[in-house]
Amino acid sequence: MKAMAGVFLGVMLACAGCTAHMPTTSPTLAGDAAHPAVTSGWVRTELYFGLGAAGRVDGVSEAEWRVFLDKEVTPRFPSGLTVVDAYGQWQGSRQPEPERLRSKVIVLLYPDGIAQREAVDAIRTAWKAKTGDQSVLRVTQPAEVSF
Repeated sequence: MKAMAGVFLGVMLACAGCTAHMPTTSPTLAGDAAHPAVTSGWVRTELYFGLGAAGRVDGVSEAEWRVFLDKEVTPRFPSGLTVVDAYGQWQGSRQPEPERLRSKVIVLLYPDGIAQREAVDAIRTAWKAKTGDQSVLRVTQPAEVSF
């Protein structure tokens, strides 16, 4: 009986330690209107930017990219965004072969609305004006978002 009490006490002490490591917070962010715990009517937009020919140093530098990001993108989407380094290919209608490009992809998550879509198009227009590129690929789809 004494042995059983010792085993029981050992199990209780071991289990008491387990609860100390269990998370005590919610998996979602609370109290931030810009980053709600549950969303409705949000979209995910990806924008694809060519920086210049792959394997070459000409084109848009990292420093120039950051200036563009700080001036044109961040003020329009100050709540956050993601930038991904990428490699891409593009073949214009008058090109015999695709161009291989150093690229950046911006991922934006936002409540869908006219102002936000206009902000996305303003970013695309600014990039085309800066670089002379023919286009900035845009992909927009519904998104279920949780912060």
